[in-house]
Amino acid sequence: MQKFNIKNLVTGGAGFIGSHLIDRLMDKGEEVICLDNFYTGVKSNLDKWYTNPRFELIRHDVTEPITIEIDRIWHLACPASPVHYQRNPIKTSKTSFLGTYNMLGLAKRLNAEILFASTSEIYGDPEVSPQREDYKGSVNPIGIRSCYDEGKRIGETLCFDYHRKHLTKIKVMRIFNTYGPRMSPDDGRVVSNFIVQALRGENLTIYGDGSQTRSFCYVDDLVDGMQRLMESKLIGPVNIGNDEEFTIYELAKVIIKKINPELEIIFKPLPEDDPHQRKPFLEIAKKELKWYPNIRLNEGLDKTIDYFRSIKIT
Repeated sequence: MQKFNIKNLVTGGAGFIGSHLIDRLMDKGEEVICLDNFYTGVKSNLDKWYTNPRFELIRHDVTEPITIEIDRIWHLACPASPVHYQRNPIKTSKTSFLGTYNMLGLAKRLNAEILFASTSEIYGDPEVSPQREDYKGSVNPIGIRSCYDEGKRIGETLCFDYHRKHLTKIKVMRIFNTYGPRMSPDDGRVVSNFIVQALRGENLTIYGDGSQTRSFCYVDDLVDGMQRLMESKLIGPVNIGNDEEFTIYELAKVIIKKINPELEIIFKPLPEDDPHQRKPFLEIAKKELKWYPNIRLNEGLDKTIDYFRSIKIT
């Protein structure tokens, strides 16, 4: 039987995914403590909860320990877009290691459940597709993306070592490309990049020849999968994403058609270690969590474009 009045700690809760998770937890009537240092998080993402007695915001960096009483930890704190995590790569590595170490220590002391938001980036530039959870990955440990890729890999290592040594109640979720309202206009992710460029009347920039693929999961589906994993008996790792695969060129053409058919596409060199394929193997999530992505790309892009229009991109 589910506990009532669950007290949740959401690290990185003012961010894109974290704020949507907090919305869902608050709507369920649970208590939420949001922990964020606002390196990439935005206070306005949480505006509707500040006066609610079940919500509390603490400005805190997870690389520093904290003592707090909670039942569940949703550990999302870490810059997740290349622009943000490469801005201060050493800080990114510290957040993944020390932040996860501190949250696991807290979970151990309180016998709390902890869900670690890992990433499809732990697969690196994969040599197999789709990427199954038992695939070990192909990651460059000294490249410009390694602060994030290897950071999340050591985060997973810590989770499983705490589980083996201390029986800590872990859940490890590997998040594939996610999009939707509250994405930052300057985060450098392909969906937000294309939408912002198109709304500004600029030609869309593709890095590489556009043949590289991604699988885009709408944020509402992602949060549903996250909640189902927390409520399950699974430890993970579990892939959560959308298994519909699109080339970057196809995505650009769809967004141009939706916003401004007069725009063109320009091509620039592909950044170092940029993965050529991203497609999750979802059989564990579908079979064990009864979770399926429901929102197709066409519908999700409409919702995301409406959001960017509402914040008046200039």
